Amino acid sequence: MPKMKTKSGAKKRFRFTASGKVRANVARKRHGMSKRPQQMKRKSRGTFILADGDARLVKKYMPYG
Repeated sequence: MPKMKTKSGAKKRFRFTASGKVRANVARKRHGMSKRPQQMKRKSRGTFILADGDARLVKKYMPYG
């Protein structure tokens, strides 16, 4: 049986925590940050844990995660 392939877009965007949850970057931070509210900039620092439904899809894209 050949190995399953990982989606290359998913491996660039998601990581797994030690307990198997999916960690992702917060969206809408690439450009135009000067017009964003300060509270939005604070809350979008770092990463966040995906919801279960979204994480299930990402785990299908990354079979060896």
